[in-house]
Amino acid sequence: MLRIICLLMSLCFTATAAGPVYVVLWFDTEDYMEPSADDAALRIARDLTSLGVRGVFKVVGEKARVLEQRNRQDVIRALAQHDIGYHTDFHSVPPTPSLYLRESGWTDGAEEFFRLESKGASDVKRIFGKQLNCYGQPGSSWGPQTNPALRRMGIHVYLDEGSQVGVESQPFWYGGLLHIFNMGKFLIRPSLEKGDSLQDTLKQFDGLAAELTARGGGVISTYYHPTEFVTTEFWDGVNFSHGAGPERKDWKLPRRRTPEDSERCYRILTAYVQHALKNPNVKFVTAKELLELYGSPIPHYPDRAVIQKHMAERQTFAIANGETLSAADMLLNLLGLTHMEIDGPARRAETTLKTASIPRERFARMSREAVGFIQAYKRLPDLVWAESEKLSIGDFAATLAADDGKSPDVAVRKANLEFERYFSTDGKGSFGWVIHPQGFDGSALLDLGRLQGW
Repeated sequence: MLRIICLLMSLCFTATAAGPVYVVLWFDTEDYMEPSADDAALRIARDLTSLGVRGVFKVVGEKARVLEQRNRQDVIRALAQHDIGYHTDFHSVPPTPSLYLRESGWTDGAEEFFRLESKGASDVKRIFGKQLNCYGQPGSSWGPQTNPALRRMGIHVYLDEGSQVGVESQPFWYGGLLHIFNMGKFLIRPSLEKGDSLQDTLKQFDGLAAELTARGGGVISTYYHPTEFVTTEFWDGVNFSHGAGPERKDWKLPRRRTPEDSERCYRILTAYVQHALKNPNVKFVTAKELLELYGSPIPHYPDRAVIQKHMAERQTFAIANGETLSAADMLLNLLGLTHMEIDGPARRAETTLKTASIPRERFARMSREAVGFIQAYKRLPDLVWAESEKLSIGDFAATLAADDGKSPDVAVRKANLEFERYFSTDGKGSFGWVIHPQGFDGSALLDLGRLQGW
């Protein structure tokens, strides 16, 4: 049985799928400057179709509009035979998502992402005539506020690669989205560079496929950019490095590969796909199919005592009866609430309560206030008031879980937010994209992301 490790948010319950090793093959379709990149996308889409494989083409809004303006209906039709995802409206034109999301909080950041990105998503959907089945950030321009905005857009899969958050190099639920992200050694990408050994990569693929098969199944992620097959440098690096923003009339085209070199690159991709297809336990899947396989996690709760013991000691996901509950799921259960989709706290709060315990009647009022907040705002509160003092949501959850329900006073317990260890602590390294301004530090985004780890 294949387990998806789910840790984060109330939509974090183990989903299962039987058997095979699933390979998701995705293409960031973004270069709207170099016309030959249109032909590269067309060639790749047709080659995959001829092999009986469906890939995922994550399309930039401006790329879709340029295809329409160039009357490249052949490209549009070919890509539409595959899964279509969204890859922001302008990709690398500043400000990129991490820049403006870093200056925002939780709620206003989600609203700003929706304001800036919903039109591009609508254009891609209109031009290709298909529902958008996934999203991925440009470069490492990640921010947790994208999750509620994407849910609002009807997108429920986050398909990309990065180091900001991850669980055991396999898919996980976070912020109400199925994430195929931070795949570690299960990210396989045959090099297009001359002299690099394709055979070594194919052996690596075979070893990892065997490892996943022995586990009962799993996912391998492979990605490219169509423009890589026809250019030797990225279109955005040529124009927007380190936050540069030249006017459109001043944009420069990237250097081209020779036709012979492009053919060599196409052969590498074809050889990789053909090799994978020889393994009877390997199946290529799209983002839509992964969502169907894993489904939205709906919690099945164990005995309350099991939840209490776990949440009193550490706030993170728990595996019970072969399934996974998020910390938010368990907190809702302890508060007597039914399962609902909620977000985490909007900001980090500190406990100011000076006493070691709280009178039971007061604590009951605090619990009712927490319930009211969750029902009203569909997210966890930052803190819970104890008259003029307060408990952080973490300390409140630990205290609630440890309560015996009998003593006249409820002993205060400190939180152990163990789920935070699944997030990067490197605010510079995790956002080290050439398009970001030099020295860009996304630590504030990582901290906000940790708050959503419930």
